Amino acid sequence: MLEDVEVLCHSSIRINGEKTIYIDPFKIDKKYNDADIVFITHSHYDHYSEEDIDKVIKENTFIVVPEELLERLLKKGYKNEYIITVKPYETKTVNGIRFETVPAYNTNKEFHPKENNWVGYIIELDGIRYYIAGDTDLTEENEKIKCDVAFVPVGGKYTMDYKEAADLVNKIKPKIAVPIHYGSIIGTKKDAIKFTKLIHPEIEYKILM
Repeated sequence: MLEDVEVLCHSSIRINGEKTIYIDPFKIDKKYNDADIVFITHSHYDHYSEEDIDKVIKENTFIVVPEELLERLLKKGYKNEYIITVKPYETKTVNGIRFETVPAYNTNKEFHPKENNWVGYIIELDGIRYYIAGDTDLTEENEKIKCDVAFVPVGGKYTMDYKEAADLVNKIKPKIAVPIHYGSIIGTKKDAIKFTKLIHPEIEYKILM
């Protein structure tokens, strides 16, 4: 399930299967320009980075973004027909890939207000459901997620910490859990390791960064 998956930096994920997919490209180390689809969870600079988007997109790349980012992409010169806007609780198909959007927000802090309509994604590839949580706390919505692979933030302060992330994973019971959102802005690899020690032994884990 993870043979074609990389966590490049922070919350930046690359899936290189039938389609090449990036989620929240950030601190990209070279010009890949191979993306079929780019998914953006929200507008903070470590998730929506135009500099890094430019390093991964090609002429006909689709960009999936929360509605608030449409004008910024158009102003930068991206073509409207390749921009897919989303809000929570939607199911769409782009370039043959089906995905769902899940609310991503803070419950006990103010960095990611629920009313901003920022999202996490469930992306379906070859029958596997990949959940990318986005910047979120443990919420009533993401406690109901059904997925095979869960990418969850563990760095704390702006998102769940490793204890809360483990709590979420133990509730939704994916086959594999992958910690993200550490090592750059907030959190360290120690948070990822602590996370793995708290998840249920029947849940496989993989540290990819």
